Amino acid sequence: MEQKLFTEIIPLYRSRKDNPYTIRIRIRLQDAVAPVVLRRAVDTTMERYPYFCVKLQTRGAGFIFTENREPVVISNSKQGVTLNSADSNDHLLSFSYHDDWLFMDIFHGLTDGAGAYEVIRTLLYYYCCQRYNVTLSTAGIHIVGDKISPEEWECPVTKARNLPTPRRHEWTKALLPGIAAKLQMESPDYVYSLLLAEVDFMRFCKENGGSPGTMVSLLLSRSLARLYPHAAESIRIVLCVNQRQALHAPQAHQSLVGGAFLEYDEQLRKLPRPEQVKAYRNRTAAQANEETVLSGVAHMAGLTKMLLAKGTHRERLEMMAKVDEAANRFAAANVSYVGKANFGEAEKYVKEFHAWSATVMDITIQISAVNGRFTLDFMQKFQSPIYLKAFLQELADNGIVYELQDKQIRSLPAFRVSWQGL
Repeated sequence: MEQKLFTEIIPLYRSRKDNPYTIRIRIRLQDAVAPVVLRRAVDTTMERYPYFCVKLQTRGAGFIFTENREPVVISNSKQGVTLNSADSNDHLLSFSYHDDWLFMDIFHGLTDGAGAYEVIRTLLYYYCCQRYNVTLSTAGIHIVGDKISPEEWECPVTKARNLPTPRRHEWTKALLPGIAAKLQMESPDYVYSLLLAEVDFMRFCKENGGSPGTMVSLLLSRSLARLYPHAAESIRIVLCVNQRQALHAPQAHQSLVGGAFLEYDEQLRKLPRPEQVKAYRNRTAAQANEETVLSGVAHMAGLTKMLLAKGTHRERLEMMAKVDEAANRFAAANVSYVGKANFGEAEKYVKEFHAWSATVMDITIQISAVNGRFTLDFMQKFQSPIYLKAFLQELADNGIVYELQDKQIRSLPAFRVSWQGL
């Protein structure tokens, strides 16, 4: 098996030692992890996902994935291992555990949250069946023996034809949380986790005519406006959009994430909250239509080709540094919601679920919905809780009950690249 990289190129050159472009899924289970059972479950799970059992190799000026027959590494630790290294058997994903915590680490260029959820669904199914000696339903879960369609393997971006010309838009200067509050950007990053009852928050969303993603984006926008009511800069939030539907490739495993740009402008601020929600919902829908999403795909495809046209790793890294600097100044925050976990009958064995990812903007909120609770992981590039407190006040003012967990350092799996020293 040999597969040429394309959508993976930008994440590859975006990954840095101080901010590896990776995802860490953190799952707290009902009981302590059973290592022998986990080993069997991981081995069985990876049989179902051969396109994730790969190693990264150079091929001329580009890169390829080749088959990796070594076992996926499982470590007894909170930190996990360095991906794409000897410690991970050169895999781009690994698993680890500590007491009742189970971790999955994966390179963000290999897949996104939607793809990672598929692997977790399968893993929890096999693990919980054996751990608790039960027979669980396989509805909605990929299992070994399934016929793996070509659509799961093939990159829909490289197959796409007649993509629209990328749209050009002149954006106003955005309010940047770190600069606005004169905060010192720090390393490592920090994360606060908020737990909300799913039934209550969904009721609130429905009463106001919004989805969890648009509602959290609006509440965050309102909290920023609370802090800076007279700011000249635009309060802009990027809400992640799954590109698979527009690409007609719902089963694709690649990282396929675009964004809807939601601006909390002066006209919107004057409207009552339900009208604000409606405006954000309509703006999201308008930017999630096929033509607009494909325009974004075309933009990233063009950027990838420009990156590959550079002759050296150093030139590519310099180009990506400029791209990321522009992205960081484009909006105040990023909000991501993959959707309900739908882990099936194994979900009742899950006590907590968190998805942490690499960030470009100052603030990222990752929303998860598992076992009757929403988890909002509020990730930020500074220690000060000024924006968290404003967001919590917005929740309280709207009657949304939450539980705030302890602040943590956002630790992500390391990712080895051959140009690490450049």
